[in-house]
Amino acid sequence: MSINKLALIRYKTLDDCLRNRRRKWTLDSLLEKVTEVLYEREGIKSVSRRTIQADLQLMRSDKLGYNAPIIVTDKKYYSYSDPEFSISNAPINSADVEKMKEIVGMLKQLNGFSYFEEMSDMIARLENNLYKSTSQSGNCIQFEDNHLLKGRQHIMPLYQAILKKQALLLEYQSFKAIKSQQSIYFPYLLKEYRNRWFLICKSKRSNGLITLALDRIIEFQELPFEPYVAYIGVDFDRYYQDLLGVTKNETDRPRKVILHIDKRNAPYVITKPIHPSQQLMKEDEEGMIFRLDVVLNFELERELLGFGENVKVLAPRDLQMRIMKRLRMAGERYLEKVKEP
Repeated sequence: MSINKLALIRYKTLDDCLRNRRRKWTLDSLLEKVTEVLYEREGIKSVSRRTIQADLQLMRSDKLGYNAPIIVTDKKYYSYSDPEFSISNAPINSADVEKMKEIVGMLKQLNGFSYFEEMSDMIARLENNLYKSTSQSGNCIQFEDNHLLKGRQHIMPLYQAILKKQALLLEYQSFKAIKSQQSIYFPYLLKEYRNRWFLICKSKRSNGLITLALDRIIEFQELPFEPYVAYIGVDFDRYYQDLLGVTKNETDRPRKVILHIDKRNAPYVITKPIHPSQQLMKEDEEGMIFRLDVVLNFELERELLGFGENVKVLAPRDLQMRIMKRLRMAGERYLEKVKEP
């Protein structure tokens, strides 16, 4: 049974009233108090008597695990028979324990990321409390992770800088650069692609968006006195919907990409689409023809090359030629004489 926010407020308010033995609570006075609290917190102006009666009955039952000892004296006054009782002290039922054990297992997997480091103590306490009276078993879920990946320690501070809209003095060295350079950046978005993290930002020196790999960031610091420059005209919730990966310019537009996948690999592409825009256009004896509407970038080429001889680009022509060239160059490398180690 799911419990919404308003119901929780009502249960907590009723619990506070029934624990207060300095006042005698009638159904009308309980209704008045719940209405007052709901109006103060949520702007709800009225609650029916039937709702309060149903809440009291539910609190008495074991449906939520409360089993509240609610009694009625003189046929009108509500209270707890046990003056020490509170729904806040109600034990967790076995079903909840099992669900929480599953959640703790998942949190332990996520705890490998630096942005969950503040949760480490909480996870350990939860696990200790949940497992101290039961036999612990291994995790039933594993997340893809690369503990050797550099730059993960930057995730949490960069996330905070984005939330606070804080300018950064950041030192960065790309793979092509001989030495690192410092510049002022305005961060907008953190994005993950294949276990690698990127910061989408703008340099103070230029107007366009820049994608920085976190594993190439040397160090950075917040600049509290540098005015933050918001990026206008881009909806980041939609900006990356038409591409694979993170490589994109603002002027890039999706292209119609037509692929022929052989019949052996086509079922995999159906069950795991290359891109959300994927559509099945045609099926023949040799395989299936798919359409993607995506930006042409390096990540798309790498994805297609991963299929090797099992895919053929039918359109557009420029993408087809690039894939042909890269496959030809890859084949030529195997024809070269390589010295044995």
